[in-house]
Amino acid sequence: MGFKKFLASKLKKNIEGVNNPEVYQYNYFPIEFRRQVILIWINCIGSYSPLNPHLPSSLTPLENRIWDTLHTPLENRIWDTLHNFLARNVGEFYFGNERYNSFEQCRYFLLDSNTSFGKHLWFIEFAFGFMENNLPKIRQQQFGTRSNSFQSPEDAISELNRRFRQHNLGYQYNNGQIIRVDSGFIHTEIILPGLSLLSNHDFQGAEEEFRNAHKHYQKQEYKDAIVDALNAFESTMKTICKKSGWSYLERDTAKDLINVMFKNELIPKYFESYFASLRSLLQSGVPTVRNKTSGHGQGEFPVDVPEYLASYVLHLTASNIVLLVEAYQAQQARSK
Repeated sequence: MGFKKFLASKLKKNIEGVNNPEVYQYNYFPIEFRRQVILIWINCIGSYSPLNPHLPSSLTPLENRIWDTLHTPLENRIWDTLHNFLARNVGEFYFGNERYNSFEQCRYFLLDSNTSFGKHLWFIEFAFGFMENNLPKIRQQQFGTRSNSFQSPEDAISELNRRFRQHNLGYQYNNGQIIRVDSGFIHTEIILPGLSLLSNHDFQGAEEEFRNAHKHYQKQEYKDAIVDALNAFESTMKTICKKSGWSYLERDTAKDLINVMFKNELIPKYFESYFASLRSLLQSGVPTVRNKTSGHGQGEFPVDVPEYLASYVLHLTASNIVLLVEAYQAQQARSK
């Protein structure tokens, strides 16, 4: 292998995270990563352009606004939107220097080592959510069907996730939310399939609850994470009941709903003895952890929920959801 090919191979492996050990970092974004995020923003949104200096004199306020709308570059308006949202939510008029334009303010905020990690994480999540959900519509209005040279939001998100892996950062952006990743294998094989199944098959309520569980987990609100995990588990079963026309009560507990799953042979009856342990696990896993730690009050003394227990519940919930939804899909396919 030639030297150039060797360097290219090493660079690719570094970017993809192939050679990196699965030991993730959660409390700090290195400066190199934050610079890469800013470069992604520039490629996807565009650079901030100097304003037109030839503003006509003696314009009324309304005419000034119309002039700004017609002559301010689209990229500037996007950066102004991002900066205004940032400033209002952080409670600052400006970042770095009041003479900075909106892009420079956002850049300073992300590069400032005095800004808390949580605020960096929050703003990155917001900016990529804005790019994913709003940029296509804005560009469509601006360019119509004409192509443009900007990086697409999809490519930008893909690159962001590569950069997370490159720097051993235990996060991944998915559908408007940055989710904490505890194990690359578990995240790829369990968490993402669970989210994908819920989002692609009209389980919106369960998907929202499962994402909320991740948000609480990320904020170290472990009791709330466990509560929302069980809610997602129960909502998945209720949705399957509704779609399948099976009788159940809204007040049914997880144990009641699991019994409905077996009664209607979501998992075939001839496997029931084999799956006796599965029934036990479904009934005593997530629901029991929830009830013992979060679901029915703390009693006289606060219950301390450790991180590893909340992590276990999220992974177990995702496994349960994948099992139930895939079994439901298979049952629906057999009935056609």
